[in-house]
Amino acid sequence: MKRFTVTLLLLLVIATGFCKNPKYIFYFIGDGMGPSHVRGTELFLSELYGKEYRVPFTGFPNAAFVTTQSASNGVTDSAASGTALATGSKANNGNIGVDAKGNDVYSVAYKAKEAGMAVGIATTVPINHATPAAFYAHNKSRNNYHDIAQWMLIADYDFYAGGDAKCTNEQRNVLYGKAKEQGYTIARGYGDYLTKADNAKKMMLYQKNVAEELPYAIDNEYTDVDLDLNKITKAGIEFLYNKSKEGFFMMIEGGKIDYASHSNDAATVFYEVQAFGNAIVTAYEFYLEHKDETLIIVTADHETGGLVLGYNGNYALYLKELAEQKVSVNKLEALLRAEEKTTWGKVNGIVKENTGVEIREKHDENESIEVTSNLARRIAAEAIYDLDRKAALSWASGNHSGTYVPLYTIGCGSEEFHGVMDNTDIPKTIERVAELNKKRKKR
Repeated sequence: MKRFTVTLLLLLVIATGFCKNPKYIFYFIGDGMGPSHVRGTELFLSELYGKEYRVPFTGFPNAAFVTTQSASNGVTDSAASGTALATGSKANNGNIGVDAKGNDVYSVAYKAKEAGMAVGIATTVPINHATPAAFYAHNKSRNNYHDIAQWMLIADYDFYAGGDAKCTNEQRNVLYGKAKEQGYTIARGYGDYLTKADNAKKMMLYQKNVAEELPYAIDNEYTDVDLDLNKITKAGIEFLYNKSKEGFFMMIEGGKIDYASHSNDAATVFYEVQAFGNAIVTAYEFYLEHKDETLIIVTADHETGGLVLGYNGNYALYLKELAEQKVSVNKLEALLRAEEKTTWGKVNGIVKENTGVEIREKHDENESIEVTSNLARRIAAEAIYDLDRKAALSWASGNHSGTYVPLYTIGCGSEEFHGVMDNTDIPKTIERVAELNKKRKKR
């Protein structure tokens, strides 16, 4: 099992001193990350490492609960919740950057740009997916990926990073061609970014090979081929820091916490939360050098999966069992599909090697089998389900829930985030403490 170590800088954090308004703003969004995702990560890694582990951002001095309902339902989708977190306006499920009546509404990122700040948008999923799109686009359907991608160029932000735009190859090539004409440098991989950054006016940073999402932390080989959220955060800070004397605003989404939760894949979720926390540590290190000018906000757009930590009458968790899992459920499925015509013994060997559990079917190990996509998907899902049950975890569904999500803040203006807040309150508070409207009027 890969282990992702991180220095726990934030076990105790002293509340920050007074500052007028932040110059550097980090807005971290863990897509699908509910309280159980955060606490489950801490409990799992504590068992795994044999000592107490704290997700770093839980040491921030200010915390709150956030309500997430959309304009159309108590259970939101990522388009409506992203719009609320970005613009301060409620939206109907499925809508991007428009209010409940269909009128365009503008994000805190857009207002930061108008106030003269450099702006970056980063994610681990497609750059035109619901949450990042809500910070730059306006569309009545989150599924209009091609149209939404064009808004990246209209918004004209300084830094975009994450998965490639979700659209056809032809559409993507046209989009990136237009981006280059508009002054964007496109870097593929962190090494390519380092080579090109000094001479770039604006930057798009993607995987070395075209891919609509970054690999899960559990699957990431951490080579220059694969980006990760920590590298993206570091690149964003480096690129944006000297772009404007007014400072920068950066939204950074851990989008695959949600993906793994939809798959009810607990180990993969916990490693995603840990990787998300590692990126926040990078921002925290920047904060330590700019304490009187930096605000870091960490929250989620909604909870996904209804994760339950302990489901039986034993009042116990056995989370170390999850250490047997070496790959995400998606990669396990891909490993099984790659076999095509094989034997049940070979299939069972792949499952056991990567999860520590055996397949449910009882067959002669030499019996031949053709591994179809449906069979691979079912076997992989069953294996992860059985492993989660061994760990005493359960999931209420494969979808979103309407429960509260957490919020953690540190730095300049962070004391304004407290109690129970609605998701629309967060961008409004950012605008207020950063005095964005006043700066926009001056410009």
